[in-house]
Amino acid sequence: MELELRHLQAVCRIAETGSLAGAARLLGVSQPALSAQLRRIERVAGGELFTRTPRGVLPTPLGEFVLSKAHRVLGEMEALAAGARAAAAGPLRLGSIVLVMLGALVAELDELLPGRQTTVDSEDSVTALIRLLGSGHYDAILYGEVNDHRTPLPPGVTARTLVAGEPFWIALSARHRLAERERVELGDLAGEQWMAMTSQDDGGPEALHAACTTAGFTPSLRYRIGDTALNRRLIAAGRAVAVFQPTAPATAGVVLRPLTGDPIRGRLTLAWQRRAVPAEEAGALYRAAARAYVAGLPNNPRYGAWWQEHPEVHPERT
Repeated sequence: MELELRHLQAVCRIAETGSLAGAARLLGVSQPALSAQLRRIERVAGGELFTRTPRGVLPTPLGEFVLSKAHRVLGEMEALAAGARAAAAGPLRLGSIVLVMLGALVAELDELLPGRQTTVDSEDSVTALIRLLGSGHYDAILYGEVNDHRTPLPPGVTARTLVAGEPFWIALSARHRLAERERVELGDLAGEQWMAMTSQDDGGPEALHAACTTAGFTPSLRYRIGDTALNRRLIAAGRAVAVFQPTAPATAGVVLRPLTGDPIRGRLTLAWQRRAVPAEEAGALYRAAARAYVAGLPNNPRYGAWWQEHPEVHPERT
């Protein structure tokens, strides 16, 4: 038997998960089948690659050597696949949660990736978006999660945080009794009719409910409507309040105000399949997303001032 890429991948997954059961789940095989495969690999390698401990399996010195070589070989193969795909000039398939920066991102991609066709699709589920990335339907995705919520990413994916802590602001009718305040106390919104957050699996609904509970009330979630224009008309009419991204475009009759203590924060992330997106292209994609986000700051000068005071949430420099 000769070692193949699938054998190297199996060894890496065992080391990453620290257990045969966890590695078997990631690889889509049964644990007995993976155990048998590991024994065959160890016969070729000339010794045990892992030792069992109360905390799981750990690499032996021979295992560490094989892992170092395996990571190098697999990395080269991923780079080869990514380079070949880019050379074939196939489209870069980007999936995204519906974010206010999406329109600007398309323009930035055209500038920073000239000659590279890009397709952009939107989804309303973070879980579905990540699953589609793992299956190869998308090459890269841009998505948001709220507070401490994190969705596991599939193997072969690299992720970079774009905005580390974007505070959600409250959207009110310009005629609302709190519209003139510089900052709104969440507890003062008890009794209002709320627009529910559209995505149900990014941690947003839980974060809103927890923040309102801490403020002493349970939000009355009267509306859950995917039509952004209708949402804003209802808010302008005073029929609802909602939490919005602070870079949302201005809407007649609607004002955005920060919440005291910033109890609800979003984290924007860019993730891509290493086998599909070369490192240089991934860097350009990240820069395009960063520039697209910053392009939305003039929509809300108050948030622009907050942004300047909080460099810790800014995109990384590339």
